[in-house]
Amino acid sequence: MKVTVSRKAHFNAAHRLYRKDWSMEKNDLVFGKCNNPNFHGHNYELIVSVTGEIDQETGYVIDTKILADLIKEHIEEAFDHKNLNLDVPEFLNLIPTAENIAVVIWKKLRPFIEANKDLDVTLYETPRNFVSFKG
Repeated sequence: MKVTVSRKAHFNAAHRLYRKDWSMEKNDLVFGKCNNPNFHGHNYELIVSVTGEIDQETGYVIDTKILADLIKEHIEEAFDHKNLNLDVPEFLNLIPTAENIAVVIWKKLRPFIEANKDLDVTLYETPRNFVSFKG
C-alpha cells in the first residue's frame, strides 16, 4: 500500500526569460513581458510529495520534519529573495521557466529521498499557472 506525503513551501524570486543568443526582438516575440530586462518576480508556491510504502516501525512514508528541513535547506535558502538568473548557479545557462525551476528543485532534492520512494514537485508560479515534475 503506497501513500503520498506532501509538504507545502514558498519562496519569492525574480527572473527574466530570455536567450542570450537571440535578438531582443526574438526574445520579445517568444517571451513577451517575461523578457523585461529589469526582471520581474513571483511568489512561488511549492508542493513536494514523496510516495512510498508506510514503514511498519515508524508509520511514516517520510518524516515531514525531515522533508520540511530538506526543502528549507536546499530550496528556500537557495531561491528565496534571489534573482534566479544572477544568483542561482543552476540558471546561469538555463532559462528559469517554471518548468526548468521544477526540474532543478527535483534534482536538488532527489539525492536525499530514498531510492524506493517517488518524488513529485509541483510549482505554482501564479495561483492559476503551475507545473509538475516526477522525474
